[in-house]
Amino acid sequence: MGETLGTLGSAMAAFMFLWAMFQQYVPRDLRHHIEKYYQRLVKYFYPYNEITVNEYSRDRFTRNEVYTAIETYLSTNNAVQAKRLKADTAKNNQSLFLTIDDQQEVEDEFEGANLWCASIISNPGTPTSHMYGYSNEKRHYRLTFHKKHRDLITKKYLHHVLNEGKAINSRTRQRMLYTNQEWMWSSVVFDHPATFQTLAMEAEKKREIIEDLISFSRAKEFYARIGKAWKRGYLLYGPPGTGKSTMIAAMANLLHYDVYDLELTAVRDNTELRRLLIQVPSKSIIVIEDIDCSLDLTGQRKKKEKVKEPTEEEEKDPNKKQGKGEDAEQGKTSKVTLSGLLNFIDGLWSASNGERLVVFTTNYIEKLDPALIRRGRMDKPIELSYCSFESFKVLAWNYLLLEAHHLFDKIEILLGEIKVTPADVAEHLMPKTIEPDSETSLESLIQALEMAKKEAALKTKEEEDKEESKSAIEDE
Repeated sequence: MGETLGTLGSAMAAFMFLWAMFQQYVPRDLRHHIEKYYQRLVKYFYPYNEITVNEYSRDRFTRNEVYTAIETYLSTNNAVQAKRLKADTAKNNQSLFLTIDDQQEVEDEFEGANLWCASIISNPGTPTSHMYGYSNEKRHYRLTFHKKHRDLITKKYLHHVLNEGKAINSRTRQRMLYTNQEWMWSSVVFDHPATFQTLAMEAEKKREIIEDLISFSRAKEFYARIGKAWKRGYLLYGPPGTGKSTMIAAMANLLHYDVYDLELTAVRDNTELRRLLIQVPSKSIIVIEDIDCSLDLTGQRKKKEKVKEPTEEEEKDPNKKQGKGEDAEQGKTSKVTLSGLLNFIDGLWSASNGERLVVFTTNYIEKLDPALIRRGRMDKPIELSYCSFESFKVLAWNYLLLEAHHLFDKIEILLGEIKVTPADVAEHLMPKTIEPDSETSLESLIQALEMAKKEAALKTKEEEDKEESKSAIEDE
């Protein structure tokens, strides 16, 4: 045994010596020709083909759909073969989902053809390369199979894996809530319980919105036929506390879409905005809440300030003049423009990924620039207004499990006389004792409504008195 190892070691040392001499003394052109013919020789005798599937595309913007499908497919069907696995929670946190760890290889069989799939990582553990936190680590899958099965693998197997991976992923994956950091997204599990059934809204309006959403999700061929990008815009507007955020959660739960909550004030410029939005995949809702407060995107556009003439002191000392310009630049935390946002909503970039919803929310629709909310950008405006009696009945069932009560008639009258948000109504219906008492909760709501009615009447009277005083002064 010792003699065999010694002989092997000597042979390896001799090979390394000859290889070093070859690299150093053989001219580059000759070396290139030798290597080319060597590769041909290896190809002739080596009976296997390889396919590499990278995790990200060249621009690193989007994750490769085929890579994700292979990862899901192999982890479900072949994970038992791997010695090292990674564990994560599956849908609803009720079970574990095992995936193959890096640098592991598993075997698969398809219609009599054997193939081997290895999970490869290059530059493992390398530090980030720039301020955005981009890592040099690169992952890919390498599929190896006999060359006689080339057509079977490329024409049937890969399509089979892609379809199976997508189906498994839709059954097991958690819906996620994303938020932006620089030009990258970070995520948490999206576990909001809101549904259209629990939403405090008129039944007819709910039905209309649900039909619109489901119709959109099934309209891939229709959008392709009419030549439009498969996306739809919703504008949710109304006073604070009327359920705009809850509506978004109900939309996501209905369609099983991920939510991408875009904070525009954290985006540096239009290029960074484009990088963020191009990463958003299909079956997603892009949300910009309180759009009227996001940068200079409202109808109240800033007038250009008049250019001030430099003072004598500034003329003598140009550094002071330059310092003012630098201070102004530093004060601008974001350079995202209205045109940059509009270009992605309905410009050429809007077709980068299909089946996406764009949802804006605002408390003050009158402040928004008309270019932002016209048809084709915000296709369906939805007003979420004050609590009606029909909305109250939904809340009464949600909180108190009541379909009828002798106090409902009085509440209906009061809700017709004053404006109160569903959030305010829900606060009074919320049980505040260990043993819920529906009578107490309804009486608390009635007292609050009566108090609000008195305050509204008093405010109206004060305004009328002011108008009378103003008229009297003008007459004098």
